Amino acid sequence: MKNILLFCFTFLLSTSTTPDNVLSRFKTPAGYTQQKVEAGSFAEWLQKLPLKPAGTHTKTYKGDIAQTDVYTAAVVDISVGTQDLQQCADAVMRLRGEYLYHQKKYAAISFNFVSGLKCDYVHYANGYRYKNNKWVLSAKKDYDYPAFLKYMNLVFSYAGTLSLEKELKPVRMINDVKAGDVFIHGGAPGHCFIVMDVVENAQHQKQFLLAQSYMPAQNIQVLQNGSPWFSMDKPNDIAYGQLINLFYLRRFD
Repeated sequence: MKNILLFCFTFLLSTSTTPDNVLSRFKTPAGYTQQKVEAGSFAEWLQKLPLKPAGTHTKTYKGDIAQTDVYTAAVVDISVGTQDLQQCADAVMRLRGEYLYHQKKYAAISFNFVSGLKCDYVHYANGYRYKNNKWVLSAKKDYDYPAFLKYMNLVFSYAGTLSLEKELKPVRMINDVKAGDVFIHGGAPGHCFIVMDVVENAQHQKQFLLAQSYMPAQNIQVLQNGSPWFSMDKPNDIAYGQLINLFYLRRFD
């Protein structure tokens, strides 16, 4: 009996601690292998982001089921906020900002407003606030996480696809797509997707997982279109699916 109880406890412990992320949730397609990523990189961080339980609906910031829910393969377990702010480009900037924040790479956290102003996190954390298109020292120094989220809300309010597209570097080769890359078209409205994971076959053809937010602000969802694995040579019918093209592929430095 003791042996049976020990086995049950060990089984429950092992299953309860198994991470649920894109690496564990989505099976690599036959004939493909996982693209290697650098330890500690943005790509690895995206691969290991926790997901909400399977079957979770994509919801808006108000708690309603989002219009994009039909394309949900998974929902990333990260807050959406209580305002209509964290939309498409905002979600990409949130993920990038979160990664750098948790790496304590504070000086690297910076996004440009559409106006051209550089909104860097260090200024904000040191007490500067945005007023009349410039920084004004008006608060106490605060590097805690709640203040970081307020900084991100400021970014969401004044940045978007137009500004983010200009900050990212074009990817020139079709088979060079990597986790962390962004398919983006700046506009009003524009849209973007972020690559969460990449697999490759012997012919160096690649497939990838994509995530997005949308309008109104919603959970960040991993997408599916029959399959969760997308490629640049495979048609799809998701909204803004035409952006899954080398012409729109960009990368953070």
